[in-house]
Amino acid sequence: MSREDVDRRTFLKATGSAGAVVALAGCAGNGDQTPEPTPEPGDDSTPEPTPTETDTESGDGEEVETFDMTVTAGQMDSGLDPQDHAETPTDNIVSQAYDGLLDRDKQGGIVEGIASEWERVEPGTVRFTLREGVTFHNGDPLTAEDVAYSIRRIVFDDVGIASAQKNDLGAVSEVVPGDGEVTVNFDGLNPIVFQLFATNGQVMQQSWVEENGTDFINRNTNGTGPFTAASYDSGNEVVFERFEDHWRGAAPVGTLTWNAASESSTRVNRILQGESDITVNVPPQEISRVQNSDSARIAPVPSTRIIFLQMRYDVEPFTSQEFRQAMNYAVDLNSIIENVLDGFGAPTGQPTLEPFVGHNPDIEPYPYDPEQAEQLVEDSGFAGAEITLQTPIGRYLKDVEIAQACADQIDQLSNVSCELQQREFSSLVQDLTTGNIEDKPAFNLLGWGNGEFDAAQTIIPLLATDGALTILENDQVDQYMADAQSTADPDERSAILQEANAFIHDLAPWVFLHQQFSVYGVSNRIDWQPRNDEIIDPYTATLR
Repeated sequence: MSREDVDRRTFLKATGSAGAVVALAGCAGNGDQTPEPTPEPGDDSTPEPTPTETDTESGDGEEVETFDMTVTAGQMDSGLDPQDHAETPTDNIVSQAYDGLLDRDKQGGIVEGIASEWERVEPGTVRFTLREGVTFHNGDPLTAEDVAYSIRRIVFDDVGIASAQKNDLGAVSEVVPGDGEVTVNFDGLNPIVFQLFATNGQVMQQSWVEENGTDFINRNTNGTGPFTAASYDSGNEVVFERFEDHWRGAAPVGTLTWNAASESSTRVNRILQGESDITVNVPPQEISRVQNSDSARIAPVPSTRIIFLQMRYDVEPFTSQEFRQAMNYAVDLNSIIENVLDGFGAPTGQPTLEPFVGHNPDIEPYPYDPEQAEQLVEDSGFAGAEITLQTPIGRYLKDVEIAQACADQIDQLSNVSCELQQREFSSLVQDLTTGNIEDKPAFNLLGWGNGEFDAAQTIIPLLATDGALTILENDQVDQYMADAQSTADPDERSAILQEANAFIHDLAPWVFLHQQFSVYGVSNRIDWQPRNDEIIDPYTATLR
């Protein structure tokens, strides 16, 4: 039996079970349902743990063994302001220091955050009751005014920043602080409001933000989260110390070091040499080396992230629907999944993944048909086009290799030339998040994680005219989203989103690629389970 067979079988066994958990989470909505726990894909032959540091102190009075821990990601942050970014690497880092009103458990269900209760008062109004006794890292108590200010800073451009997260909470019209509570009003229903607040909306202290400049806020933290930044080396490392007065109790992890390596081989070597405890995106060819080691194991989970090539609607030749469809027919997606990803991916043909609200089960991925691609290029009037595909380096699992395969296959068409340009993710994401479509590349590889399990949270930010990261302007897409966001009946709303996905499949603003599978390397000295939404939560890690 080959190494690949063993690894892939183990992986699919674990991810298949976890996939059901995603489906349950997508249906849970307000968190009323209790999904089955995610099975642990562990290794029974792991050695005894070797703690590096211990004590018996804890925030809730119980004795726990504390230890230091290191996480190695593929990319570092773009700054420590939790409301001024739109990418998961930054969110993973700032979420150690900042809490939101609501949160999610490992199965995707909605749980309490710094709000202990939440309710829909009327169709366009919700109210959050704040937990008592929550303090910021500087010792000041959390107030309703801080929460209201944070929501306004995200959604209103005239409150400090033009946040790339302004679509992430819905169409907020006003925020009203009260006595231990905050009321949020929306332009319309906002049918998935609690799903949105469970994933977005980290809270900052108003006075701390107003007293400090942008550079200071991007290099320091003052949240209510379980860790506070002790040192910050931009682009290299953030060292956190646990917050002793966190409302959930002090974390077992005393010192948390967060670093990154864009090269997958470097990340794998760090986990095998005991220099890291969690690392992301272990490539398929390295799984056996990790799984068979004495020091680490593989922890896989199907991600909520899709990978695609986006094409700007306002730049030739991508102005042509025929040309955009031709790019989909030109890419041999099944070959890429099999030969580049060793099967660790699932093909897509729409922006919405199968377990999510609004997924259209009648849509199939575009087939590989180079003759059809060449004919559509001729029909578009752009035969002889020369295009360049930009890709980040090391942000997503085998991103450069995937982009290279796509570029090569497009370049093999008789009437299109395609080159590949590799870019550091930090540079590429700056162009993608300025808010101006003119700053974005004409053709680039991108991944998008959807922690709300709802089609609208992919389509609105990426494909609606007013989306913070959009590359498209289309009245029909905008109308679908307006209808979905004003429809209370879940079945009727899902039907609208399914129509939107069918329309977008034919419109082809993207070359639809695949669902990414997250494959973590985890040190055998700790217990930790991954989440589908790619958020790494060291607070839940313990020594084995």
